[in-house]
Amino acid sequence: MVSIPMTHRGPDDGGNYQVQWQNGFLDVSFVTDIGKKREHNEDSCLMCAPDSDELVANRGLVFAVADGMGGASAGELASHLALETMLEQFYKPEQGTIPARMIQSIEDANLHIFQHAEEHPEYYGMGTTLSALVIHGDNAYIGQVGDSRIYLQRSNEPLKQLTEDHSLVAEQVRNGIISEEEAQQHTLRNLITRAVGIKPVVEVDLFSLKIKKGDRLLICSDGLCGQIDNDEIEQKMVHDPPLENAQALLQAALDSGGADNITIAVVQVVDSLESLPLQSGGEEIETPPEGFFQKLKNLFG
Repeated sequence: MVSIPMTHRGPDDGGNYQVQWQNGFLDVSFVTDIGKKREHNEDSCLMCAPDSDELVANRGLVFAVADGMGGASAGELASHLALETMLEQFYKPEQGTIPARMIQSIEDANLHIFQHAEEHPEYYGMGTTLSALVIHGDNAYIGQVGDSRIYLQRSNEPLKQLTEDHSLVAEQVRNGIISEEEAQQHTLRNLITRAVGIKPVVEVDLFSLKIKKGDRLLICSDGLCGQIDNDEIEQKMVHDPPLENAQALLQAALDSGGADNITIAVVQVVDSLESLPLQSGGEEIETPPEGFFQKLKNLFG
């Protein structure tokens, strides 16, 4: 097995956690908070920038958020195991595209958690969401299971949710049964239909897109997006640097009740990234041509 040191991962004590990281091209901040109603933080987050230039050139950098479930110790364990196993498997010296390795690493994490719970009855039923972002040159690859989310904020464009929630309420919204506003207040809005670790096999969504200087990518648990809607998230995504942005979002979620653990990662592209071909294997997310929304604003005053 290849051993990849995590640049940052937390929290380790079920509490709060905050970290900043920069490399000249990216400016990254993570914050995670217990919230106002919970006594333990079952969320986990990580980022990895390997020391090996070869690994970075072949696989890129990893950023991820996991929201554990199954009770304090089980939820925390599930989210930690998911991120650790995914990272270890993703950077293994095996052949395959980045999208293929992402899917395989999340599937491996799923099986590892499931088997661990089978062997330790006290953890039976534990699982976790997982939203993972890999940045490789000017390409972003996203692996998704559950209802944590990844958003893109681009200059002069509205905030765009890149992932789809795997939840009963989200499915009802997509099928036109209820509205977004009704979903925000629905009593079953936290009931997810897909998670890492609760079954021996999991289906992983995989997306890809081109990113550029000035873009911000937001990864969050539903402690944020379950407390405030996308319009308010967009309104708060105006602060600089990313740490102030993450703290403003955290405070908004706390001010709205802080009913769940809250984890937020803001990844800002501060310089031009190496232009690389987009690898096949994920659903490509199209973004509007540069200036499209600014032209609309100018047209309609």
